[in-house]
Amino acid sequence: MDAIVKPWPKQSSAQSLSDHVRAAPQPLENRPTREQAEEAVRTLIAFAGDNPAREGVLETPKRVVEAYEEMFRGYTECPADVLDKTFAESEAYDDFVLVRDITFNSHCEHHMMPFFGRAHVAYRPVDRVVGLSKLARLVDVYAHRLQTQEHMNAQLVTAIDEILKPKGVAVMIEAEHMCMSIRGVTKPGALTVTTQFRGSFKDDPNEQIRFMTSIRAGQR
Repeated sequence: MDAIVKPWPKQSSAQSLSDHVRAAPQPLENRPTREQAEEAVRTLIAFAGDNPAREGVLETPKRVVEAYEEMFRGYTECPADVLDKTFAESEAYDDFVLVRDITFNSHCEHHMMPFFGRAHVAYRPVDRVVGLSKLARLVDVYAHRLQTQEHMNAQLVTAIDEILKPKGVAVMIEAEHMCMSIRGVTKPGALTVTTQFRGSFKDDPNEQIRFMTSIRAGQR
C-alpha cells in the first residue's frame, strides 16, 4: 500500500504551538530600506579604516545586503510550514528515525560571526512520519537567523515535538564558532557540542546511548 500524505492540521493545532514554531518572526515596523542598509555597510568599511569610495569596495555594500538576504532568509520562513505534510505508513514502525550529519551554517547573535557544523536529529514516530528532507530543511530555517547554538538546539527539539507529537525527540549539534576561532582566544578547530532530549529519549538513558552510538558509528 502506498504511503498516505496527511496535511498538518494547522487550524486545530496552531494555538498549541510556541511562537517560534507557529510562524516566521514578524518583520520590524520600521525595517531599514535597502539603501539604508547599504549605507550602514559603507560606514563599517570606513570604520575598519578603508575608503568606501575605493574601486575594490565600491560595490561591496550591495553585495553584503544581497548576502544578508540569503544568509538570514530564515526570518521569512515558518517552521510549521516545513513539517506540514506527514505520511501514514501501512506498517507499524517502533524505533527512532535518525538523520545524521546535517550540515548547516549560522551566525552568532553576539558577534554576528559564522558558526557552522552538523546537526543530528532523531525522533520516534507515533503514526506520523515526516519526509527526511524536511528535517534538514527545518535545521536550515533556524540556522538562517541570528542564533546561539544552545537556542537553536532547543528550538529544533521544540518544533519537532510540538508539530509531529512523537514518542521522543533527540537533537545533537556540533559546531565551530568563528567568534572563538579567529578572535578572542583564537582556538581554531574547537567544537561546541549541545544536546537536548524529549519524551522517550529523556526518560530512557539507553535511548540516549543508542542515539549517541548511532551518530558515532557513522563517523568512524
